[in-house]
Formats: sequence, structure tokens, C-alpha cells
Amino acid sequence: MIYVGIDIAKEKHFAAAMTADGEVLIPPFGFTNNSEGFSLFLSKLGSFDKDDLLIGLESTAHYGENLVFYLYDQGYRIAVINPIQTATLRKANIRKTKTDKVDTLLIIKAMIINTPRIFTKTDIDSIRLKSLCRFREKTKKSKAKLKIQLVSYVDVLFPELQYFFKSGIHINTCYELLKKHSTPNDIAALHLTYLGNLLQKASHGRFGKEEAIALKGLAKSSVGTGNTTVSIQITQSISQIELLEKQIIELDETIKSIMLEMNPIILTIPGIGFLNGAMILGEIGDISRFTNPSKLLAYAGLDPAVNQSGQFNAKSTRMSKRGSKLLRYALINAAWNVSLNNNTFNDYFMLKKAQGHNHYSALGHVAHKLVRVIFKMLKDNVAFKLD
Repeated sequence: MIYVGIDIAKEKHFAAAMTADGEVLIPPFGFTNNSEGFSLFLSKLGSFDKDDLLIGLESTAHYGENLVFYLYDQGYRIAVINPIQTATLRKANIRKTKTDKVDTLLIIKAMIINTPRIFTKTDIDSIRLKSLCRFREKTKKSKAKLKIQLVSYVDVLFPELQYFFKSGIHINTCYELLKKHSTPNDIAALHLTYLGNLLQKASHGRFGKEEAIALKGLAKSSVGTGNTTVSIQITQSISQIELLEKQIIELDETIKSIMLEMNPIILTIPGIGFLNGAMILGEIGDISRFTNPSKLLAYAGLDPAVNQSGQFNAKSTRMSKRGSKLLRYALINAAWNVSLNNNTFNDYFMLKKAQGHNHYSALGHVAHKLVRVIFKMLKDNVAFKLD
């Protein structure tokens, strides 16, 4: 077996090749993070059989993803190394040395000692899901901020409007109205028939002439400022919100297509759909990173925070919330859905409620149970079997 170690950097990577006996076949060399650099790297490996090669690199955020995808598509076997393993080997040296060239050889030694797991198509899909789900979450937060801003603008220009619609201003009918006529003076001057038709079309028949009359009266008596600069902010905020909503729909469709292609066993759990399943799988990644369910719980931040000092021990504890926020959100959300769709989980949820736990505390306990089930399913690749 020939081991190839790659030390990843933003602009320039370093690589070397060595046998299991310690014979250096290719001394450490640098190659750039572009097509020319990748071609140089492959040319160095050209004299070796792909079946005899194992390429290893550290898990370093997003910097190595393009190289991993490229090598996987070229048919090479790849292993992603935990940086802790190379750091341990580095500390074992008498002299403290850290250079890119030295690190390539340390990565190789880590592969030889620890026998890493080979990168698979599932790993690539997990990376894609993680990236898409995190981007989706950022997009949702951006939309939420815009909605808050929009309310503040309407408060200045037409404060009475948000109480006119029972569902608030964040509905299609209100958006269509504000995009065309955002000031009270404009709405008050509209022909009643025109306004009634606008409301009826935007609401699919829910609103009509009666609401148009009430809205015109409200606009005439409004205490809004009539500031046209705020009007521009309203129309552009709505445009941005609608754009983000379209993007979220596109993201959901892409995530669903990846999940359908993967057909993961996590979807056999009743109540876990494509989106929650994608967030969970994307954040967990390789389940072999976790040796037991407790470590997975800690990664999600669902483990209890310890509060003890001297003779004092806290009677109650809360979850630590120190892990992946997105994984924790997905698991709590999934716990509620699963408890609604499965008798075993529902009984457990009701038991915790009967013991005095509030809704969210009981959900936390259900999430603990769910994590252990997911851990077992992913480790043994078995489908959900509980009633």
C-alpha cells in the first residue's frame, strides 16, 4: 500500500507519498489550488496503480472540498483524517516542528497507525446536504430580519394596516397591495371597484368590496407620516422577501432530490421528512466519528450541563447548547413530529409530561431517545422497527 498525505491550505497544498515501511516515494512538494496544480498532483501519482494508493487529508473546513470531490471523481480512494490525530503525533516529537512539508508526512503516519475509513458517495452527499441546509438556515434568518424591518416601515407609514388583516401584514394580499400602493393617501384615492378587485384577486376571493370600503376608510383616517422615502423601503423589502422565499423553495427541491437519490434509512422513522432528515445527516456526517450516542448528544448540545462545586450539586440541569445549533434544532423538531406519528415515542413524551416536565423539557427527553435510535440505525445500517 502506498500512502499519499495532503496538507490543505487556501491557495497552495503540499503532498508526499510513502510506503507503510516508511520509504518516501515522493518527497513533499507543493501544488496550487487550481486546475494546473491538480494536474501536477495527478502527474506525480501517474506511475502508481490507483488500487495501490490511499490519499489522506485533514478535515479543514471547506478548503479541501474541491480537491476531495475532484479526486473522488477521478476514481482515487480518499480518507479524511481528524486533525487531532496528526496533532497527537506532532506532540510526540521531541522537537516542536510544524511546517506544511512535515505535516504531509504526519498525515501519512496517522493513516498507517489508525487505519482510516475510506471516503464514500454518502460522505459527498452529506457534505452537500450540510452546505445546502446551513445556507437555507441563513436565508431563513435573512428573510426573518427583512420581515421585522418591513413591520417597522409600515408602523411609520400606515400603522393601522397591520391590524386590518387578522394574519398581520405578512400575507400575499397585503404584499400585493403595498407593492402597488404603499401610502395611506394612495389607497384612500383608489377607485373602490379597483381596490375591491385587487384584494379579491390577491386573496383568491377571501376579500372583496366590503374589505375595500373598510380599508379606504382606514387609509383616510390614518396617522401615518406619508413619507415617500419609507414607501420605497417597503416595496423593496417586499421584493427581497419574495426573492428569498423563492430561493428557499429552490433549496428545498434540491435537498429533496439529493435525499431521494441517497434514500437514507433515517427516512424510515415516521415523522422525519426530507428536510429534517437532511439537516440531521448533513450535520452528523460520518457516524463513525462518534463512538457512542452520548458523544452524538454532546455534539448536538443536547447533553446536560453539569453544575457542581464542592458539596453543591444542582438539583436540575439544562441542556448545554454547545454543539451544532442546526442539528439541535432539527432533532428537537423531529422529536415532536416523531412523537405525533409513533406510539412508542408518544407514550414516552406523555410519560415525561406526567412526571412534571413542561412541553419543551419533555421534547428534550424525546430527542435524547431519538438520538440513540438514530445512532443505532446509522451504525448498523438498519431501518426503524419500533411501533
